[in-house]
Amino acid sequence: MTETLSLQALNRATLARQMLLARQKLPVGEAVQLLFGMQAQEPKPPFLGLWTRVDGFQASDLHAALHDRSIVRATMMRATLHLMTAADYTAFRTAMQPMLHGALRVLGDRAKGLDLEKVVPAARSLLDGGPLTFNEVRAQLQERFPDVNDRALGYAVRLCVPLVMVPTQDRWGFPRTPQFTPAGTWLGEEPAADEAVDELVLRYLAAYGPASAADAQTWSGLASTGEALERLRPGLRVFTDDKGRELFDLPDAPRPGEDVPAPARFLPEFDSLVLAHADRRRVIADAHRPMLTTKNLRVRAVFLWDGFARGIWETEYKRKVAALRMRPFEPLPRAAVDELTAEGEALLRFLEPAAKETVVSVESS
Repeated sequence: MTETLSLQALNRATLARQMLLARQKLPVGEAVQLLFGMQAQEPKPPFLGLWTRVDGFQASDLHAALHDRSIVRATMMRATLHLMTAADYTAFRTAMQPMLHGALRVLGDRAKGLDLEKVVPAARSLLDGGPLTFNEVRAQLQERFPDVNDRALGYAVRLCVPLVMVPTQDRWGFPRTPQFTPAGTWLGEEPAADEAVDELVLRYLAAYGPASAADAQTWSGLASTGEALERLRPGLRVFTDDKGRELFDLPDAPRPGEDVPAPARFLPEFDSLVLAHADRRRVIADAHRPMLTTKNLRVRAVFLWDGFARGIWETEYKRKVAALRMRPFEPLPRAAVDELTAEGEALLRFLEPAAKETVVSVESS
């Protein structure tokens, strides 16, 4: 009979793989590899995400990895920016291409006249001349393709040309308007020709499992993950969840007991953990999920207590005072407030080391 995993069991299993049951002492590159990428729509959140997971993490650790090119920031899963190890980027970028081509559908009428067989080589030729911002890419392509929408030209290049973002000495690794360069130029190696979808799915399970076929598709954006799971089924453990859905996992992956303590943790905006499953109840209750995303599609920062998202948080820095405000979804017990306050103060010291004072507060829910 197939074993059923409760939400609590799924929560603890996923947190164990996400280094959220206890901080791990390991190099930043190994952490990003184990997490199998970190959502990086903006440059700052991955720094916070690593601080909350890696024991002794310093911002300089990630800066060094970006500049020695062992970690890159590039378009990957769900056609969004991620931090990936260079090895993972080259191994799995090609697997993303069918999804990235599909994402061009959002252009609608703006894609009129867009000929990828002409635009992609033209863009590669431009970028072979040196790193460019996307404002520069669009402007130069518009000169060559004056009848095509400039935003369509830029979006096509983002999705169809393997590019990485060039890091700088800015505090969070990248400027507001960054430059891009071909991945092969930056890394000295082109993305692998093999799509490697089966290996991609195994790595997903290692970082986010146990998970369903729908979960894997939601995380990656790839329709082919279900077929991959069927191919891999003989070598996987199969469970069901509380709704009878089939879940897959690696046989030896950590699945700690439901009663394992989960410490207070702050996740940054856009954290991959809250985006990695179709059914996100293992992290956030369905009733609270609408509060996770703003009208302009920003994914808010959440805090965890006893393993689950209990509210959102934000910081402010004025006159040498660093403040963190929590807005819980529901009233928090005193123990939660105490744990979160201590963790929040430590986070503020990381974020604003020059602050003279730190203040953590809880708004009424």
